[in-house]
Amino acid sequence: MKSLFLTVLLAAAPAFAQSVTVDVKDAWARPTVSQQSATGAYMKLTAASPLKVVEVSSPAAGIVEIHEMFMDKDVMKMRAVQALSLPAGQAVELKPGGLHVMLMDLKAPVKAGDVLPINLTLESPDGKRQNLEVKARAMAMPAGHGSAHGGQAGHKH
Repeated sequence: MKSLFLTVLLAAAPAFAQSVTVDVKDAWARPTVSQQSATGAYMKLTAASPLKVVEVSSPAAGIVEIHEMFMDKDVMKMRAVQALSLPAGQAVELKPGGLHVMLMDLKAPVKAGDVLPINLTLESPDGKRQNLEVKARAMAMPAGHGSAHGGQAGHKH
């Protein structure tokens, strides 16, 4: 019986070794106001090994992208990024006024307390992909989270 148990564990070990470890902290999203069809989601991501977020999706929205905000001739603008690098052991913060997840063409209004599921597709340097589901609770901007823009207003694509 012991040898069978050991064989099963050893056979399963490669699968565990290939799984990616990403620590997700402080995931939250902004509630929407009347007629608003987009919102931003924010979080801190720390990968145990180098990874890239190559795709994002959510059943709550028709279009989901990672966006960056930047200044261009005194105008705050926003654009989608193709991939988000997660260096090993370094926290990458998605926050208002910077990188964030943009959820557009929302299926329903987002109320405070709602939980938005966001799927991150992660890619390792060898091209292997794995999905990670993040749950972002809708709330007003927590203290210490930067500008009031939050990827929702006062920007141009």
